[in-house]
Amino acid sequence: MTTQTTYTAPLLVLDASNGPLVGHRPDVQRVEVPADVVDLPTAAEWALAYGLGAPKLSEVGEDSAPLLVLTKSAAEALGLPAELADRKRLRVPDDHPAVKAVDEAGWTMSRAGLGAWTFLYQGRKEVRFAVVPWGAFGEHMRWGDMDFVAVDPSALAYTLGLYAERVVSPTGSTAGCSLTLMEAVRPPTRVVYDRGTRRMRRLPVPGSLSEPVDPAPPEAPDEHPLAAERTRDEAKNPAHVLTEEALAWYREPTEHETGAPYVVGLDINTAFLAASNRLTVGMGPAVYTDGPRFDKKVPGAWLVDLSGATLRTKHLTTKEWMPLPDTFPSPFTPTGEAPTGPAWYATPTLAYAVELGIDVQPTAAWLRPESGGYLDLWHNRLRNAYMDTLADLGVTDDMGEEAFLAAMATLKERDPEAVALLAAIKQTAKGGIGKMRERPQGKRQGKHAPWPALKRPTWRPDIRAAVISAARVGAHRKMVRTWAATGLVPLAVLSDCVIYPSGYPTARAVVPRKEDGSPLPGGFRLGPNPGFCKEEGVRSMDWYREMVAKEVNPGRFIKEGKDAGRDE
Repeated sequence: MTTQTTYTAPLLVLDASNGPLVGHRPDVQRVEVPADVVDLPTAAEWALAYGLGAPKLSEVGEDSAPLLVLTKSAAEALGLPAELADRKRLRVPDDHPAVKAVDEAGWTMSRAGLGAWTFLYQGRKEVRFAVVPWGAFGEHMRWGDMDFVAVDPSALAYTLGLYAERVVSPTGSTAGCSLTLMEAVRPPTRVVYDRGTRRMRRLPVPGSLSEPVDPAPPEAPDEHPLAAERTRDEAKNPAHVLTEEALAWYREPTEHETGAPYVVGLDINTAFLAASNRLTVGMGPAVYTDGPRFDKKVPGAWLVDLSGATLRTKHLTTKEWMPLPDTFPSPFTPTGEAPTGPAWYATPTLAYAVELGIDVQPTAAWLRPESGGYLDLWHNRLRNAYMDTLADLGVTDDMGEEAFLAAMATLKERDPEAVALLAAIKQTAKGGIGKMRERPQGKRQGKHAPWPALKRPTWRPDIRAAVISAARVGAHRKMVRTWAATGLVPLAVLSDCVIYPSGYPTARAVVPRKEDGSPLPGGFRLGPNPGFCKEEGVRSMDWYREMVAKEVNPGRFIKEGKDAGRDE
């Protein structure tokens, strides 16, 4: 096979719509593909010889394998069908000539077979293929609103190349890429030379998740083998199951609040990503403890009764305790209702309870003494990717509030590739946390039989719970700070969206400030940074009351353009 190595990149987009196969590079240049590249094995050999691949993100990590992204015409040129006939398994039949060609050439495929994302192996060599018309970047993969099938191949190469440069070389869905990034910046193992055996062997990397760890019983989802003896009533009881989820709550406005003509929604930027920053999470197995003393430095799940707790905060000036209004949501449940008895809580939730002056006395706990900031490097890379991409769209952290709001209002009217990249980065941050408690997919041997995800070191429902807990109480902390400064009480919360009554149709009217007009520390703050806020939407108070009458959380539809009449 003829090749000419002139460029190193993580990926190429192959297209044959104008005749012979052409490779589109992330630098918007093209390369001719040799005529003897006629199937997946020859394409894999050429990709390796051409120098495709991404450098490792850790000293003890490994370089990323080459990725070839195939358009419809490129797929057909390599002997693949234009569409997948098997819509159930989403893979090419094992007796297809393309599959046989891979086997005959001495390559093997992953157990998923030949599908939208295909991985070919030969010894230590690996090459990845993403087939666009088969849904490699489809809606279920969470790659944003870009039409990856219709987009120009050069634009696709540019966008995916930037994602690879700023985040990680794509490996599937954005959630899957998120886990790939976690292991790329903190590899589970490293290769060392064993002088005794004179062979290379793998050793765990300190600070990484190196092997699968069982959840504590209250952390296990209902499908898990550890939940086999859990009754239906226990599955819904927080005294048996850890239920750390995002807050979804709304209420009727008071008579005084109905006098405000508007409601304004504040959206916390990449809330889960911000919550993961410098968050101490468990690394090893959980250890059961009876009657422990609460320690906010120890990650785990704690059984505590907060049903009689009074929500209060300290006055900004006098530092005296003040009770929160009865209309405030509770930070201790996903519904915003006050706890009714003992419940399991993640460490960040109870640390916040202590902050609110509540006496926390656990009766039991599953604790992880081995802990660390596992998500720190993951957070740093995604944060930089997010901020750099916003800067590409003209949004920077040194903008004034008016300029920021104006820029965000027209964001989707700008560079479509950068908009798609931004959406992919946001989904990567959110999806990776969700993937840490991936539920079973497809058929299993039994209701509580293990499923493949449990074999991953990154299947960690306890870490997911800690991040969501930190995000929920972090938002509540901002609500409390805002009330202490302005007297405003939230009307509704839906995960990272908080709605307030307002006399003016702008987010600037509801964010708390110091006497000099500068942002109040600890409160909601407008800006592009993770954890800061943007304006999610502005509606009339009458609209809000209509949504409440329909028993719909207004946070779901406050954004302009969403169907406000649809009951979801």
